[in-house]
Amino acid sequence: MTIPVQKLREVIFQMLYSYDIGKASQEDMIELMMKELSVSRSSVAAAQRRVEEIQAIQEELDEMIAGASFSYAFERIQTVERNILRLGVFELFFAGNIPPKVAISEAVRLARKFSTPEAANFINAVLDTLLKAKTGEQIDIQKLSKSIEDMAKSEEIAKNPPPETTETQEK
Repeated sequence: MTIPVQKLREVIFQMLYSYDIGKASQEDMIELMMKELSVSRSSVAAAQRRVEEIQAIQEELDEMIAGASFSYAFERIQTVERNILRLGVFELFFAGNIPPKVAISEAVRLARKFSTPEAANFINAVLDTLLKAKTGEQIDIQKLSKSIEDMAKSEEIAKNPPPETTETQEK
């Protein structure tokens, strides 16, 4: 049974993420995805093929992302966002059959589902910057700078959460 393209994209992202944080074998990954996400072996195999295509050019994808994220160092991009960006850049420039607006909106959807609103804005800005650079359109530096600033603030809050209030402590 074939799964919807959006679900397949989520499986691809989750496999990229899982490979990035761990060293699971391909067979273990397939079994895990089938069990945890309730998808067929053929769907996971299709996702695995796309993951392998992405991994084959990962260095190039990472360089593109680093170039478009300007003052936000690539190394600071968290694992979730990094892998959503890899998938988004791949779909924008290498998949061949995905309209650019779909690739960007799907990456933003993944970020909203698996990360934060700030991450979704950052991913949107980075992918938009890459697309505009390719098509020769003017890049919205203010939008990109704001998304980078918001990501940095979000990162800082995550590292140093505000102290609990008395009301929160009483619960």
